[in-house]
Amino acid sequence: MKLGIETNSLMNNLYSRAVIGQPEPVVGMGVTFLGWTDRYPGTIYDVFQVGKSTYIVVAEDDAKRIDENGMSECQEYEFTPAPDAYKSVYRRNLKTDKWEAVRKNENGRWAKVGGNGLMIGRREKYYDFSF
Repeated sequence: MKLGIETNSLMNNLYSRAVIGQPEPVVGMGVTFLGWTDRYPGTIYDVFQVGKSTYIVVAEDDAKRIDENGMSECQEYEFTPAPDAYKSVYRRNLKTDKWEAVRKNENGRWAKVGGNGLMIGRREKYYDFSF
């Protein structure tokens, strides 16, 4: 993710680059979608290989806020997988090890598309009240 172009959050930018020591993806593992300033929890539903590249199929989880902090930076959520939610595909970039959103193009090949960054290995939800 490029700071100021794909995200306006320093934390989301750092999370998208924190790939050293990241776990290998497995079905059921948590992920965090990294947006402009928000973060959304998700689950891995499939892992597959095409050539040397690893692909994962992910969907956003349901998140219920369980704290009583109001419009605060301190937010606590309870997560529930949503198997019927829209699923998207991410590919691990072989050069950077970062996850990038992809979809099949008109020729049936996987092509990078703009979109959220992804952090695998944990679920996190953050809502930025300043936007």
